[in-house]
Amino acid sequence: MAAYILKRLLLMIPTLFGIMAITFVIIQFAPGGPVEQVIAKLSGNSISATERISGSGGDFGSVGENNLEKSGQADPINSRYRGAQGLDPEFIRQLEKDFGFDKPPVERFFSMLWNYVRFDFGNSYFRDVSVIDLIIEKMPVSISLGLWMTLISYGISIPLGISKAVRDGSRFDVWTSSIIIVGYAVPGFLIAILLIVLFAGGSFWDIFPLRGLTSENFDQLNLFEKILDYFWHLVLPLTAMALAAFATSTLLTKNSFLDEIRKQYVVTAKAKGVSNRQVLYGHVFRNAMLIVIAGFPGAFIGAFFSGSLLIETIFSLDGLGLLSFESVLNRDYAVVFATLYIFSIMGLLVGLISDLTYTWIDPRIDFESREV
Repeated sequence: MAAYILKRLLLMIPTLFGIMAITFVIIQFAPGGPVEQVIAKLSGNSISATERISGSGGDFGSVGENNLEKSGQADPINSRYRGAQGLDPEFIRQLEKDFGFDKPPVERFFSMLWNYVRFDFGNSYFRDVSVIDLIIEKMPVSISLGLWMTLISYGISIPLGISKAVRDGSRFDVWTSSIIIVGYAVPGFLIAILLIVLFAGGSFWDIFPLRGLTSENFDQLNLFEKILDYFWHLVLPLTAMALAAFATSTLLTKNSFLDEIRKQYVVTAKAKGVSNRQVLYGHVFRNAMLIVIAGFPGAFIGAFFSGSLLIETIFSLDGLGLLSFESVLNRDYAVVFATLYIFSIMGLLVGLISDLTYTWIDPRIDFESREV
């Protein structure tokens, strides 16, 4: 097993390199880079995300460039950026230097990778704080949403999925399937809005808080009151997030167990007098849970990062999902690449942990004898 773990860890290096390289290349063609953001603020203009202005070190736009150059009224450095006419060219060059765009793209890329290997993520372009401090500041919200949502959805869906498989076709199975399908069909953000209207001071009851992860007087509470306050704020966001994931994992668990229950070895075990409980948890469980565990890494990373974006926005929870979205809009590439790097590593490591969990559930699986 040690050899397999080493192979997987080594394979993460080219995988991570490919993820960062592809994203870096795409960024070169994204309009409205950090330099343009600063110029737009200075000139009082706004930059549309769909306008082709410049690519932050890539293919720069040339609106009005030819006419200005012909008239001799424009410096080439100013002509690269819309709205830069009239600004000191040395100021523009200093902006490019501050953002690192005075260097060739290949040099910037490998310099970034070298810093990231040492977990040196630099400072945010538009916030007076280091990227790692900014990520740590937002981490509690994302950990709270991702961890608790995953635990709740799997903690409920696995027993429910097993019960549905054992009672396949019964009234219990039909009614629970109807509820699950409705929960899966309704988007999480609509459920969040409905919960706010019903329980957060909308048109009906004012039971749960509308924003934040803790109350304003959180520091004045004792330990027990802090725990209650923390979970009190999480009730509505977790409910909105968990319904879709809960539905998916429940149906996946049911179908996986149904597939195993109908196999010949189960029939043989029952014919030998083995009780249904022993067959279910002694034989079927290990095989059926493999496919459920296979979906855990994606579910966890999705809930921890991108899956919570709308929920964070609706409930005013300042987490990593919202941070990444705002960083993309503001072209804060230091934060964009840092969060991508960290979550790529997390996704790869969680995938490895998932494979190792296979061997814990079913020792017959031997990854070392297979190609990675």
